[in-house]
Amino acid sequence: MSAAPGTNGVLVDRYGRVARDLRVSLTDKCNLRCTYCMPAEGLPWLAGPELLTDEEIVRLVRVAVEWLGVTEVRFTGGEPLIRPGLVGIVTAVAALQPRPRISLTTNGIGLDRAAPALSAAGLDRVNVSLDTLDADRFTRLTRRPRLDAVLAGLAGAAAAGLSPVKINSVLMRGVNEDEAPALLRFALDHDYQLRIIEQMPLDAQHGWDRATMVTAEEILASLRTAFDLSPDPAERGAAPAETWLVDGGPARVGVIASVTRPFCGDCDRTRLTADGQVRACLFATEESDLRAALRTGADDDELARRWRTAMWGKRAGHGIDDPTFLQPTRPMSAIGG
Repeated sequence: MSAAPGTNGVLVDRYGRVARDLRVSLTDKCNLRCTYCMPAEGLPWLAGPELLTDEEIVRLVRVAVEWLGVTEVRFTGGEPLIRPGLVGIVTAVAALQPRPRISLTTNGIGLDRAAPALSAAGLDRVNVSLDTLDADRFTRLTRRPRLDAVLAGLAGAAAAGLSPVKINSVLMRGVNEDEAPALLRFALDHDYQLRIIEQMPLDAQHGWDRATMVTAEEILASLRTAFDLSPDPAERGAAPAETWLVDGGPARVGVIASVTRPFCGDCDRTRLTADGQVRACLFATEESDLRAALRTGADDDELARRWRTAMWGKRAGHGIDDPTFLQPTRPMSAIGG
């Protein structure tokens, strides 16, 4: 068993997992209203004073990198591109020593305009959410007619050198489960990397139903109707996606089977919400408040100690298959991907 919190500089839990990948939510707001994420009218957004300031975000990321051994930082939301200070935040994080790898998860709207500045600031790559290539389906799914904007964002990211450009797709039964081959062909044609994700119980409406979820086995079966898939010989490590060689490689496709093939035993992630709460797991039902400590004068050592303590309590797994599983109160848009 690993040492108790406070005795070393990393974010280790009682099962020996070390968190080196930090996901930072910059806002809970989004400019889409995806049916599997939030209701059409949106959600009660965090009030301005509740949100971390740009300077507070950078300070906490610095503590994670300099004090706690974090080597990768992913900015998420909500939709992080609507955060006014995004470029400045990326610039400051890219200046940290040691420099972490920096990525962004976005819905892609406005990315074509933002990509050059983000690349110049130090952003390394992006993940773009895209669940369908059909304009009508896109409008029904997101409640916004913005497919062209997302496609432009993908192209803009690639042109700005934010590669590899990854596409995140969620398949839903009766909605878009037939699109796996088309999404992979689109990704291959544009040199993007596709990741198909099992739908998770993180919707604001708490309407998720495992019985209607498109499973990893179904995703792979659908892909195999058009492509030859073989196991990727590369070491997976802590990556959430299990990857497959497409038609012998070198192209790959990934499937993130958080529900049916959980990878909790290799998890290396820690999460910071837009209002300064540490979450040890995407599905955690408890949080640890760093914002209050930061705003009442805690020094870096104290912030690091609190973060280590929060991670020490991380559970062995998300427990979705446990009859006692409770969906987190916060939806994905408020937690960050």
